[in-house]
Amino acid sequence: MNKIKVGVIGATGMVGQNYLRLLADHPWFEVTYVAASPRSAGRRYEEAVAGRWLMTTPLPDQFKDLIVGDAGDINSAKGKCSVIFSAVSLDKEKVKELELAYAAEGFAVVSNNSAHRHTENVPMLIPEINHSHADIIPAQRKHYGWDKGLLAVKPNCSLQSYLTPIHALREKGYQIDRIIITTMQAISGAGYPGPATYDLLDNVVPYIGGEEEKTELEPLKIFGTIKEGKFIYDQSIQISAHCNRVPVIDGHTACVSMGFKGKRPEINEIVEIWENFTSLPQLLDLPSAPRQPIIVRHEVDRPQPRRDRDMDKAMAVTVGRLRECNVFDYRFVGLSHNTVRGAAGGAILMAELLTAKEYIK
Repeated sequence: MNKIKVGVIGATGMVGQNYLRLLADHPWFEVTYVAASPRSAGRRYEEAVAGRWLMTTPLPDQFKDLIVGDAGDINSAKGKCSVIFSAVSLDKEKVKELELAYAAEGFAVVSNNSAHRHTENVPMLIPEINHSHADIIPAQRKHYGWDKGLLAVKPNCSLQSYLTPIHALREKGYQIDRIIITTMQAISGAGYPGPATYDLLDNVVPYIGGEEEKTELEPLKIFGTIKEGKFIYDQSIQISAHCNRVPVIDGHTACVSMGFKGKRPEINEIVEIWENFTSLPQLLDLPSAPRQPIIVRHEVDRPQPRRDRDMDKAMAVTVGRLRECNVFDYRFVGLSHNTVRGAAGGAILMAELLTAKEYIK
């Protein structure tokens, strides 16, 4: 297939850099446009990120001479790409307006931002869980009067570490109706430079602004249904979250206690469900999809961020410490890579799904 031309707005930040790193050799997509703030506009990308390229691999050669555009100037992207990966860091209302404006001009906008996560006709996708939610796109286009444009968003990064294992059990008919989650979230989730070193060394910060609300509400939309061109949230599950920032570079960990309504599976059945779980991204063999979406560790002290965050292209969820709970039914620990699965990699997988479904052409 001819590669689809894509652009990254917010390309000089940490998430934007991750997009470029992951897209460098992508079989479907080719980065032909990058944009950032006006202070970076007009410069070669290599110059714009000089001294602040944060990836562990060198800046790919094909991006060095791209001229950085102004993310706020939609006209500068016209004719250069048809898909926009949005990683801009702006006021929430400005992000809302900007992403809608790009879509109105015919771009397929795949966003890493939170601004449109609760817009009633915008899908918030974890492709292994709610891939069918992409099918709201025709109703979305009709509502806004768009021809080729679309808007889809990814959820908060902390959800990736536990929601797929929960979904796998629900899919098999086991109704989980209550969850308590304690997240231990990596520094990179705060962007660069993140919290001050003095605040995190020898410390845990038991507050991340807005994270608990996102962790409790966003799953209800992901588990929800589409009715008359709008999303109806799933109110059958209650979630209580404690979100903490910990001195780990990459990898969000979640300690989860879950309760079942009605029948509950045996522990060995849960393990079997997790180990055999697969979904549409695996069936379609999407380039960024992990071969095994849920990896079960049986050691008593796993998963661990440093050892397990990069499993299966850093796109898998690793679970372990499955055991009975004295208050609910069972408890486990989940882990995912927050800047890959939880950010750029998850959004690229979304774009692959939208391409496979022919909403992106």
